[in-house]
Amino acid sequence: MMRALWTAASGMTAQQLNVDTISNNLSNVNTTGYKKERVEFKSLLYETMAKASVDQRGAGRPVNLQVGHGVRPIATVKNYTTGNMEGTHNPLDVAIDGDGFFVVQGPGEEPVYTRDGSFKVSMVDGQAMIVTSDGYPILNEEDEPIMIPEYVNIANLLIADDGELSFVNSEGKTEELDIRFKIVQFTNRQGLEASGQNFVRPTSASGEPISEEDPSITKRSRLIQGFLESSNVQVVEEMVKLIIAQRAYEVNSKAIQTSDDMLGQANQLKRG
Repeated sequence: MMRALWTAASGMTAQQLNVDTISNNLSNVNTTGYKKERVEFKSLLYETMAKASVDQRGAGRPVNLQVGHGVRPIATVKNYTTGNMEGTHNPLDVAIDGDGFFVVQGPGEEPVYTRDGSFKVSMVDGQAMIVTSDGYPILNEEDEPIMIPEYVNIANLLIADDGELSFVNSEGKTEELDIRFKIVQFTNRQGLEASGQNFVRPTSASGEPISEEDPSITKRSRLIQGFLESSNVQVVEEMVKLIIAQRAYEVNSKAIQTSDDMLGQANQLKRG
């Protein structure tokens, strides 16, 4: 059996995953805080038919004779460049300018992390709790849900660059609430595991979350109230990648057809 059949088949399988990833990027073009992904590939094992070797006189084979056995996907990598900031004039919409993440009390009260700052209000015992669109509480610096006192009008809520909350009272004066959004960073963001719902979870590769209040954080994020960070997906760029992936898939299928034709020709050989 010709090795080209399996080599080209590995290329088709790899390009299928590539198209899946591109499709996911395009489907999330309007998802707040979404970060585009790309697939990385590695070549498979090589078969060495003749090794390079040169003797003291300079005679011999100066190059190797090798043939590869295809390709395989090795990783999906997120691009964490900041998306465009879109103004909404909603006091509960908050964008992060920097490398930070909001901390959310996720399913099972497990802390999860997000760049999606399109927050909502859920009333609990007469107090307004700031939550995600799915109702998960946003946590403060004390790792507790952010609760806004009932005497505070949400329309008058102010969120400072450092995440400190305050409000404008009936006299037009600003009062502090002694509440601050908890913003964290990770040593290796590429090691984070996406879990859906715009959430990511830490892994041993990403390291544990580090609060931006920690002295080790030299570059802190800036919160922008009334704005949302849009997806960083560029539709034109993804369409070009889609065309390239489609052509690569087509070329690999042609290689399989060619190999099949060659095997067919070999089977038809007869003795004269």
